[in-house]
Amino acid sequence: MDGSAKIGVTGGSGFIGTRLCQRLDQADVPFSIYDKVESDAFGDRSVVGDVRDLEPLTAWMGSVDAVIHLAAEHRDDVRPRSLYDEVNVDGARRVCEAARASRVNCIVFTSTVAVYGFAPVGTDESGKIAPFNDYGRTKAEAEAVFRAWQAESPDERCLVVVRPTVVFGEQNRGNVYNLLKQIASGRFVMVGHGQNRKSMAYVENVAALLEYALGFVAGVHIYNFIDKPDFSMNDLVRAVNQRLGRGDRIGIRLPYWLGYGLGLGFDGLAKLLGRSLTISSIRVKKFCSDTVFETAVGETGFRSPVGLEDALDQTIQHEFLEDHGGERVFYSE
Repeated sequence: MDGSAKIGVTGGSGFIGTRLCQRLDQADVPFSIYDKVESDAFGDRSVVGDVRDLEPLTAWMGSVDAVIHLAAEHRDDVRPRSLYDEVNVDGARRVCEAARASRVNCIVFTSTVAVYGFAPVGTDESGKIAPFNDYGRTKAEAEAVFRAWQAESPDERCLVVVRPTVVFGEQNRGNVYNLLKQIASGRFVMVGHGQNRKSMAYVENVAALLEYALGFVAGVHIYNFIDKPDFSMNDLVRAVNQRLGRGDRIGIRLPYWLGYGLGLGFDGLAKLLGRSLTISSIRVKKFCSDTVFETAVGETGFRSPVGLEDALDQTIQHEFLEDHGGERVFYSE
């Protein structure tokens, strides 16, 4: 893409979007953010709007040359549940309608490995689409919407679908942060044998790939995104403890059957209370399962700028060894 092209970023005020826009800013790439909230970092380049509203979305898209679509409902506790379909699927339709009207021929869409559901170890981009929750389902449906848009003009339109695994990094308050916080607190309890492995992705590397994908040619390009190597839970706990000067101890362990039973108990309590709790049977199941993916993204020539061990070290340093009180944080699952 021409170096003078202006990039539109939906959801650019969020965790990944903010890091992406910082990269674009550092590279002197012009960009504009379209989000339901104004960007703390780039308020002067933000347009407040909802991707479900076609008219303002189309007006905004008329000033950009390519779109990176990050806006989504992604937390586990979204209510009403219809928001998953309204934002993730209908929002994708509105983005495509606005792109047609504005003659935007390049869309980079951030999907998720959740489209594969409980996938076999080593699932790559050819894996079966079998989501187990509304988030994965609506992301898969959104992918189909964007593919239909690209197929209308296959020799001119470029669609890049990036499916990251769980994304972590500084300022994020999602599942990886919650796990790191538990380990850092000294109250962490390992459920199961801890040999199960987890694929992860560092936010700076995800942002770098989204930026890199703007240079792809017309066609459909689909890539998982994972930073290798995949840590086992035992290795992850040891790495955090070592970084915090605690040696390589693991601590208390519970057998899986007991941990899962406790999760079921918390499910019942959550139902009685009418609200989500931090412990649940599905979270225990996810914690103890292997979540390992493969990717062909290396075939494009892309290389992550930050190694996974360095990324983990930087995150631990920032969150647990330094004082960043008052800085903006981002909440996700």
